[in-house]
Formats: sequence, C-alpha cells, structure tokens
Amino acid sequence: MDDKIKEKIMKMTGKNRDAVVCSVDEEGFPAAKAMFRCANEGIKTFWFSTNTSAIRTGHFRRNPKACIYFADYMVVRGVSLTGTMRVCDDAETKERFWKKGDEKYYPLGVTDPDYCILEFTAEKGNYYQGLKKCLFAVSEVG
Repeated sequence: MDDKIKEKIMKMTGKNRDAVVCSVDEEGFPAAKAMFRCANEGIKTFWFSTNTSAIRTGHFRRNPKACIYFADYMVVRGVSLTGTMRVCDDAETKERFWKKGDEKYYPLGVTDPDYCILEFTAEKGNYYQGLKKCLFAVSEVG
C-alpha cells in the first residue's frame, strides 16, 4: 500500500470526531447511526460511549459484526472499517473514558447503569477517493 494512502487513512480516522457506526438488526438488516468517537489506537481499535439501553447496544450484544465509516465530504473521500464491536460495561473501562460533561447523558455519573462503552476492533478496510478505492487489511496500515 502506498505510504500517502496510509497517511490519509490515519489522518481521517484520527481527526474526525464523528463516525457512522453500523450494526446488524434483529432481522439481519444493516442499521447505521452517527456517533462520537471517544478515542482510538491507530485504525485497529476505536471506542464510543453510548447508552446501555440504546438500540445499537442491543444489536451488538446479539451480533458483534460491525462497520464504522469516516468521511471527508470536502474532498469526497472515505474510510470504511469492518470488524467486531464489544459492549463494555465494566467499571474500569467506563472510568477510563468518562469525561466531564458526560453527566448530561448519564445523570447518575460513571456508575450509571445506562452508560457503557462500545469497543470496535477493525480487521479490514476500504479507502476511496474520487473513483479509486484501496481494499486493505488493518495490519497493512499499522
């Protein structure tokens, strides 16, 4: 893979706060929702905070297959990552990602039973810009 493409992929996934997170619903159909990225480690692992009671959380508990998508609409390019999503409701993970202001969404604080973290682990991806696409394994990018 070209080093310039690797750089663009890393930049897009690292700077874009918003990602479209896709799950599989009860009937096997794709379901998408824009979510804020809490953090990431390269393009391998991403974390999102959400409600334990959210529809998407239920989808991932039943079927961990997932996709996340980052877009740069100004230059019409995107990165789609496919992998699995894990629902983390343990105290250590919740505390790790808790931020001031989160009480707006989770009024009981970091121990709110309706607060959890989604951990996405990417396996493969698709980067495109213009009419060119580049399919890749996450291990190729780093």
